[in-house]
Amino acid sequence: MTPNEDSAPERTPDVTVVLPCFNEQDHVIKEVERVCAAMDASNHSYEVLTVDDASTDDTLALLREAEPLFPHLRVISFGHNGGAGTVRRIGTQRARGRVVVWTDADMTYPNERIPELVDVLAANPDIDQVVGARTQESGSHRLLRVPMKWLIRKLAERLTNTRIPDLNSGLRAFRREVALPYLRLLPPGFSCVTTITLAFLSNQHLVHYMPIDYAKRSGKSKFHFVRDAYRYLLQVLRMVMYFNPLKVLMPLALWLLGIGAAKFVFDQVREPLYIPNNTIMLLTSGLIVAAMALLADLIVRSRDGA
Repeated sequence: MTPNEDSAPERTPDVTVVLPCFNEQDHVIKEVERVCAAMDASNHSYEVLTVDDASTDDTLALLREAEPLFPHLRVISFGHNGGAGTVRRIGTQRARGRVVVWTDADMTYPNERIPELVDVLAANPDIDQVVGARTQESGSHRLLRVPMKWLIRKLAERLTNTRIPDLNSGLRAFRREVALPYLRLLPPGFSCVTTITLAFLSNQHLVHYMPIDYAKRSGKSKFHFVRDAYRYLLQVLRMVMYFNPLKVLMPLALWLLGIGAAKFVFDQVREPLYIPNNTIMLLTSGLIVAAMALLADLIVRSRDGA
């Protein structure tokens, strides 16, 4: 990373901070000020890319007014609402920085610590992503969200063989060139942060976790517990299936074959030379799932090698 040089404003910046905005009129300018103040105090050149996701309030108008006042601010607006994942995907594609930072504009994340995340990447070439791991949970539906997110995180840890302190933190910094091949996998909703984490871990990219505080959000939450929790769970399974289908399918196949074999032995002891239909179904199902697992793994390996 090189120091910021005012004499060369068109030079490629070191960092692009992608800031999704949807109905954040009461605090979006404060968030922009906070991010810019933190980056100005660092030794990294930067741009703040705010993406308005078809807000229905004055968010876009305020950003347009602020754009001339902040030399590093760029504003992009969507014609219709695309979702947090779409915002982050397009923001990353349009980013000019070698490092991309994802965060939120709702005052929840300590954006003044963004330079610390970037510093870790600058000092450690082996690390490809730094995630701000929240030390506490906050927000609506807390009693339901905490156990559900713990369960999904443990499932992801088991499927990736990696300890994951925070699976879906919205504050993270990563190398843009490493992330580009995985952007097409991002879903439009909140599970995009889970996707980018699992994509890196599944492909042996080193992810570092930095403990951070997490504040109560400003404004109204866009998180819907039942719908978004289901999408998180589905996305974890989908991503592991995409990169390592044997992790998901082969345990099921072995379980069916094991139960089928045990029942076959029991049937033969009870009534020799007779095989009930349910025993045949268990064994056949296990063989079919095992064949699907091997075929899916072959497709993954052929795709990666193409």
